[in-house]
Amino acid sequence: MNNSSFFTADRMTHLKIVVVSLLASIVVMVIGISARPTSDAPVQTVYKAPKAIMATTGDASAVR
Repeated sequence: MNNSSFFTADRMTHLKIVVVSLLASIVVMVIGISARPTSDAPVQTVYKAPKAIMATTGDASAVR
C-alpha cells in the first residue's frame, strides 16, 4: 500500500491518525485543567461603592 499521502492511505492508517490526534487532544486538555493557578491568598475583601453624589457646575446660569 502507498501510505505516503493522506488521500492514498488505507483505512488502518486513517484510524491511527484519528487515535493519535484524540490522545493528543486529551493530553492537552489534562495539562490545561491541571495547570490552573491555586489560590493560597486569604479571602479578598469586598468594597462597596460610596454613596452617590451629584456634581454640577454653575455655567448653565450664565446665559446673557
